[in-house]
Amino acid sequence: MANVTVIGAQWGDEGKGKIVDWLASRADCVVRFQGGHNAGHTLVVDGQTYKISLVPSGIVTGTLSIIGNGVVLDPWALKAEIGKLEGQGVNVTRDNFAVADNCPLILPIHRDLDALRETAAGKGKIGTTGRGIGPAYEDKVGRRAIRVCDLAHLDALEPQLDRLCAHHDALRAGFGEPPIDRAKLIAELREIAPFVLQFAEPVWKRLRDVRKAGKRILFEGAQGVLLDVDHGTYPFVTSSNTVSGTIASGSGLGPNSAGFVLGIVKAYTTRVGSGPFPTELDDEIGERLGTRGHEFGTVTARKRRCGWFDAVLVRQTCALSGVTGIALTKIDVLDGFETIRICTGYRLNGEIIDYLPAHAADQAAVEPVYEEMEGWQGTTVGARSWADLPAQAIKYIRRIEELIECPVASVSTSPERDDTILVRDPFED
Repeated sequence: MANVTVIGAQWGDEGKGKIVDWLASRADCVVRFQGGHNAGHTLVVDGQTYKISLVPSGIVTGTLSIIGNGVVLDPWALKAEIGKLEGQGVNVTRDNFAVADNCPLILPIHRDLDALRETAAGKGKIGTTGRGIGPAYEDKVGRRAIRVCDLAHLDALEPQLDRLCAHHDALRAGFGEPPIDRAKLIAELREIAPFVLQFAEPVWKRLRDVRKAGKRILFEGAQGVLLDVDHGTYPFVTSSNTVSGTIASGSGLGPNSAGFVLGIVKAYTTRVGSGPFPTELDDEIGERLGTRGHEFGTVTARKRRCGWFDAVLVRQTCALSGVTGIALTKIDVLDGFETIRICTGYRLNGEIIDYLPAHAADQAAVEPVYEEMEGWQGTTVGARSWADLPAQAIKYIRRIEELIECPVASVSTSPERDDTILVRDPFED
């Protein structure tokens, strides 16, 4: 059986929730391999809406859901999210949920540092969600992180606390904050430990057994490739690698486990927070896209910036992540536009280029080169076959395929799971 890796091929918010939910209902295991609770998925199943940000989407359908070691875990956020899911009738047990015992923890001190930095940055803000993701990853690579497995050995934590406090106390002093209250931190960890440890295990072993049994694994990415710490619009990025290759290091399975790489792509472009956005529309059209697309962040509720489809960016992200096919979402938001534009290149210093440059100043300076297409007046809402789509909508989709040099695997025409035109089945490809 084929595995499937789902990644966002723009700046996140591409509509991964619906696609992952649909795939999860046919998978045997769903794995989160990077990020934290800074990315949200909204699922609509049988008329009920679920908003999740940390637990893999498969949990709603009872599919084995695993948080891999590449994720930074806020144990208090995990407990709150599971409590909310259980309140909606979702059963979460050791049989259908597991957390890697080598996951680094997000602590209250990480959230504090995140907020202090953003407040002090002024115009230099990068638009962090303030949930402590970045500082937790910093402690991981700085080899001073407290991990899930440490919760079972809190009495032996002093040497790690010494390293952690030596770093954070100096930073906190620079912001005029008192040093870490070690006793309070230990008490908070001791209280939350039993809840987290009931789900903790070496998940690479469980995943190895799932794979040996020939079962289907769905790797669920968070955010989007344009927020990748290496390949995104640096420094306006997240603190982890969001490309498909991260599944190997973030789950404990090898790189040959990725299978079909499905890039989720919105039929226009959105972005939350600061950073370059070549096709952004600060006009009536941008407002129309945002209103019709209900463009507000699942986690932050921040209003998303909106613009025309940028084929340059998506072509680049598909290449970076080895995308096999894309799932095009929210095509219905473009219903009724007389004219639709697609960005096919950039103008930088008088020259036309076909990629997004690495330097932030160049990224901010590029001007989009547009191609115009006739829009459609019919509706795409609820379409489940090509025959249900207006001819111009099909032309738009085919032009996107040509420009991004990657085929369309499916087209989503509403938030409902079944309102999808399936071209290629990732699990059967």
